[in-house]
Amino acid sequence: MHSRLSRILVALLILFAPFSVMATDYSDIWWNPAESGWGVNLAQSDNFIFATFFVYGPNNQPTWYAGNLNADGKGNYTGALFTTTGPFFGLPFDPAQVGITQAGTATFTPTAADTGTLTYNVGNVNVVKNIQRQTLTSIALGGTYSGGQQGTYSGASCALGAYTDHFDVQVAQPGDGTVTLSFTYSGNLTCTIAGTLQQKGQLYSIPKANYACSTGLNTSASITELKATSLGIEGRLAAPSVGSGCREDATFSAALWNG
Repeated sequence: MHSRLSRILVALLILFAPFSVMATDYSDIWWNPAESGWGVNLAQSDNFIFATFFVYGPNNQPTWYAGNLNADGKGNYTGALFTTTGPFFGLPFDPAQVGITQAGTATFTPTAADTGTLTYNVGNVNVVKNIQRQTLTSIALGGTYSGGQQGTYSGASCALGAYTDHFDVQVAQPGDGTVTLSFTYSGNLTCTIAGTLQQKGQLYSIPKANYACSTGLNTSASITELKATSLGIEGRLAAPSVGSGCREDATFSAALWNG
């Protein structure tokens, strides 16, 4: 009874929740793999990113800067870069000793969900870095989920359009670097998406996946921004050719179901 009620509640939440295509969340640790020991933490809140830089100063010693970066409407996040001083951590904290000085400016320009360009200056020193999300550990995706999908079929000769659907999905991650997502949609349509995972930071991708459905569809697809969340799983699907002159682009999100 409990598992059935849980599934009903999940279905109701999905049914009445507004669907919207959300922008990428860039919150993660970012670095350049060829330049060990420095990086930048990006913590995003809607259209604002708080960036903390851990870099090397002119004396080759660890140095910190902090940036308040706002979306500029052109895909960039830009703002002032600050340096701070304060009381020694081994003594009682004295707020009167805190000093905040603007040191320069910084801009983060995403080039993909997991890569970007970091441009900043401190005084007359200008820096441009290509950065990517830093992977700390592998993240488990396996489980059974219930959720919703919003997508669009497009193409010059495609007669289809936007759609929404609900599904249960079983995610199998056997530990050999592959993953299989087995979807059961409303109306008993079933589809599987399988391929090799690539991970950068908190995000997985499947650049080359096999996409097969009970309708007879058997094509190639990719999944990006595949992420385990605190409540479930989410990602983006792109299939360049799904028949009838159509391509499919979709986002999906699901809650972990233990029933």
